[in-house]
Amino acid sequence: MKTVTIIGLDIAKSVFQVHGIDADGKVVARQQLKRGRVIAFFKKLPPCLVGIEACTSSHHWARELQALGHEVKLMPPAYVKPYVKRQKNDAADAEAICEAVQRPSMRFVPVKVPDQQAGMVLHRTRHLFVRQMTAVSNAIRAHLAEFGIVAPTGRNGIQQLVAIVNDAKDERIPPLVRTCLFALVIQLDALNKQISILDRRLAGWHRTNETCRRLDAIPGVGPALATALVASVADPKAFRSGRDFSAWIGLVPKQNSSGGREKLGNITKAGDRYLRSLFCAGALSVIRYAQKHGTKHRPWLTKLLERRPTKVAAIALANKLARMAWAMMAKGERYKEPVALAR
Repeated sequence: MKTVTIIGLDIAKSVFQVHGIDADGKVVARQQLKRGRVIAFFKKLPPCLVGIEACTSSHHWARELQALGHEVKLMPPAYVKPYVKRQKNDAADAEAICEAVQRPSMRFVPVKVPDQQAGMVLHRTRHLFVRQMTAVSNAIRAHLAEFGIVAPTGRNGIQQLVAIVNDAKDERIPPLVRTCLFALVIQLDALNKQISILDRRLAGWHRTNETCRRLDAIPGVGPALATALVASVADPKAFRSGRDFSAWIGLVPKQNSSGGREKLGNITKAGDRYLRSLFCAGALSVIRYAQKHGTKHRPWLTKLLERRPTKVAAIALANKLARMAWAMMAKGERYKEPVALAR
């Protein structure tokens, strides 16, 4: 058997598929591997190029194979899919990965270090608790509304409802309903405490990371977004420009152009939904401040708000914030207010 030079590895939970070719492009390895045999299999091979789809556990396997001397390249699954021939199965997927990793125009995903993945676990856990807290709050509102008890939206409103549930003298709530609602209140309190703990961990990480502290100077970027950027973007220089970075987040218009005529629609909403939501929330906070106090640094934003809805302006501002964040991460610079407009 000739020496394997390129391998397409389709990873899974238990069974992995290998598709290897030699320097002439001839298939020399096509087999399934149990999870426990993957490392032993690659230990026997000379250093080669290994392509893997960027999915669950891909960064872990990339680090493991790199430690064995192999060159590992991760690729977005959407970019590998066009190379799949006919029916989809593990063997076809591994062959497609092997073909895609050879393309000179293919875009690759930088391998993350464990600290970056740990940061994303922290963010994902907090985000999960926030969603659960929203669900529990909505359940409390809905159950009490059935008995004609309503409260204003927001945290103050839910605190009013919690006070009613805890008031045993309030006869508007039947005893059985109060028992169920009390369980929900306990759950809500536990989620609040867990979110507070994670917020303190995020703040601590933010204080110890130099890049996070620099990003925090951008208007609309706080500790949550700064740490999420550091955890999500393994190598900012993997993007050619700020526009590519903004497109990766999904903040650029969707194109439907043909025949030299450009047609731009809504934003693509591609890429990382969590980062996009944080950028949009930060942009909205900047806009609210500008509407109340004005802004001498961004007169374009004031003019945009005069002719466009607030949320449309927020998307435009989020796009600019993303580009600024990329420039600061890629070039190691600090934030500077627009000098020409600050006079």
